[in-house]
Amino acid sequence: MIKVENITKTFGEFKAVDHVSFTVQEGENLVLLGRSGCGKTTLLKMINRLIEPSSGEIYIDGTNIHERQPEELRKKIGYVFQNTGLFPHYTIAENIAIVPRLLGWDKQKIQQRAVSLMEKLHLPGEYLSYYPQQLSGGQQQRVGLARALAADPPVLLMDEPFGALDPLTRASVKKDFKQLDELKNKTIVLVTHDVQEAFELGHRICLMDKGRIIQAGRPEDLLFRPSEDYVREFFEDQRFQLEASIIGPRDYDTLIRAFDHFKNKGK
Repeated sequence: MIKVENITKTFGEFKAVDHVSFTVQEGENLVLLGRSGCGKTTLLKMINRLIEPSSGEIYIDGTNIHERQPEELRKKIGYVFQNTGLFPHYTIAENIAIVPRLLGWDKQKIQQRAVSLMEKLHLPGEYLSYYPQQLSGGQQQRVGLARALAADPPVLLMDEPFGALDPLTRASVKKDFKQLDELKNKTIVLVTHDVQEAFELGHRICLMDKGRIIQAGRPEDLLFRPSEDYVREFFEDQRFQLEASIIGPRDYDTLIRAFDHFKNKGK
């Protein structure tokens, strides 16, 4: 669904993204993981042309994104911002309706879609007449997700979508996110610096540093088969929790490795 080929982005002499390539299969959740300043958000924004690359190509569903106008491209891509990105002078209903209106949906269809998404995201229907500042942070983030999904786009980009929430609210919103049937057939690229979140939500992870992908693979690949010391050290502080999160009832060998790791570390 998404193919990124040798993408580079420079700001003056600074190379924010440095010759990055990867693919995302249809229906896959890919996580761009890394510390602040590693280039992951810049890379995400280049997928829907919020930022233009200095070189390289990006394809969505086989079409080069530069063959389409940015406005048309974005109608087919949902985008969830860290701080919701809701328009404060629009009601919740008006925020959710932005892309469907641009696509020419009739009012009744837009209303039905908004009501359906509010229900699925556990938000009362009367909130549709509210303004964003009347809702809590967690409620606003749910509305931001509803707005991104309103036109049922095949691709969803998410930039630290839970990063601004307190731990309890974050856990609640993520639970709703994972259970949302609207996402089951979406191709999702999610940016985060939260390792636990990456392991919880990603089918595959691209670990980034200094504008480059250091290693890409399934969570267990990065954890048990690191390509270099940077990857091993990145997960070291949370290794026990991460190993426990991916150990199944039959994964005896994995359990033994985890036990031996911490036994030897304590000597």
